[in-house]
Amino acid sequence: GSNAFQYCYSLASVTIPSGVTSIGSYTFNTCYALASVTIPSSVTSIGDNAFRYCYSLASVTIPSSVTSIGSYAFQYCYSLASITIPSSVTTISNYAFYSCRSLASVTIPSSVTTIGDYAFQYCDSLASVIIPSSVTTIGTNAFYYCYTLASVTIPNGVTTISNSAFS
Repeated sequence: GSNAFQYCYSLASVTIPSGVTSIGSYTFNTCYALASVTIPSSVTSIGDNAFRYCYSLASVTIPSSVTSIGSYAFQYCYSLASITIPSSVTTISNYAFYSCRSLASVTIPSSVTTIGDYAFQYCDSLASVIIPSSVTTIGTNAFYYCYTLASVTIPNGVTTISNSAFS
């Protein structure tokens, strides 16, 4: 549930058992040493702030059963180098990957229609992004301060690019 392992500073790895259907809000918030987590295919939602401040989290596989990734879910996961968002997700929530400074690669599936506000802000290592044709909205500051972003492909279906989206 919510806050279950919050502030477990030394927790290094977690295997969530089958049968768990959601990772609540703040579940692993501020688990600085958490380097690996195994999420079973029974999980359908990752709550707001679930892995926020997990500085050591280097990789995570989000199963295709997940339909919702909450706001701030992976904010400040400085070591997170790559992420594959499953095709069951339709929205990349506000601040979802904010300040994931090592994030060099992200796969956005064709199911996503909205990239939320500040979703990838301060992802300093992100070099290129291919936005699928399903996306219609790119939120405010979505890719703000992505210093190494050298290539962006924006499809024809995008109807809204909000303020400072690529500033």
